[in-house]
Amino acid sequence: MKLLWSPSAPFARKVMVAAHALGMAERIECVRTPVGPARLNPDVMASNPLNKVPTLLLEDGKPLYDSRVICEYLDALAGGDTLFPRDPEARWSALRRQCLADGLLDTLILRRDEYFRGDGHRSIAHIEATAVKIQAALDAMEAEADELVDASRIDIGRIAIGVALGYLDFRAPDYQWRDGRPRLAGWEAGFAFHPAMRAAGFVDDGRKRFVFYEIG
Repeated sequence: MKLLWSPSAPFARKVMVAAHALGMAERIECVRTPVGPARLNPDVMASNPLNKVPTLLLEDGKPLYDSRVICEYLDALAGGDTLFPRDPEARWSALRRQCLADGLLDTLILRRDEYFRGDGHRSIAHIEATAVKIQAALDAMEAEADELVDASRIDIGRIAIGVALGYLDFRAPDYQWRDGRPRLAGWEAGFAFHPAMRAAGFVDDGRKRFVFYEIG
């Protein structure tokens, strides 16, 4: 299988963390693939008309996207009931946490793109709205952080939250998301050292970091 991928893309990292957790990383060839909101890549669009990574190309050439679909496919390929629990209560909790973390990532990416518009072109309304959403998502994670502490379990919800928090540190290192969230910070400090998380870390792509509250 081939994964159209970028070492700095959070959803691509989520897929590779899942692959390592399932013991399937060696079956995936990562193909570095540049894309962007205004950077169309014909090779990507031939498989994924949305021009996004990650996109997984199966052995027969058929594509799968987005990260949620790819992760569930890999889990099924590995036998299931690892990252996507069969138990209904555990499954819905894992899926909900994945959606919360993915939504946080979407909001962070929107804020990053707004920042990169440059002075005089940024929307203060959009920046203020993303700030509220980011704080609310982090507070929701803090509220249930005690439920994440289970050394015997790694599921898609935990992976998604870990990747989203890692992306905050990667792209906005000056943003103090740990302040006032001791339980979430404590859980993340341990989960960041999970072998699957360490095997698929972010790689600096040379792009400028953004100052979280500066709007120019």
